Amino acid sequence: MNALIITDGTELIGSIALRIEETLEGYKVKICSADNFAGNDLLPADIFFLGCENPSPSSFAYLEEMLAHINLASRKCGVFSVKEKSIKYLAGILKDSEADCGEPLLFKDGEIKKAALKKWLNSIK
Repeated sequence: MNALIITDGTELIGSIALRIEETLEGYKVKICSADNFAGNDLLPADIFFLGCENPSPSSFAYLEEMLAHINLASRKCGVFSVKEKSIKYLAGILKDSEADCGEPLLFKDGEIKKAALKKWLNSIK
């Protein structure tokens, strides 16, 4: 099973992506910043995650455009951030793609217990 985590490239979101990778058992995980994301990175992914610190980061421009024109109805997706506004932004850019999004995960102060992270991941898989 393959997982893809796309981030805005910030240090805080990158550290959360690493925690997701550590907790996601049974998956080969690729983490990339949106700046380095290519549309075909999504092809082998059984599940994917999007995370950004602030809404509408410039690095997400290509990703936004692609998600507006692709059908991902069969793909599981999780969104995460440290800000409520960013979670709303991420959910908004995924809407047209019809990806199967679970409940978003808000990392208050960048912290979350491992058990809560594992529970969230299991709800998406």
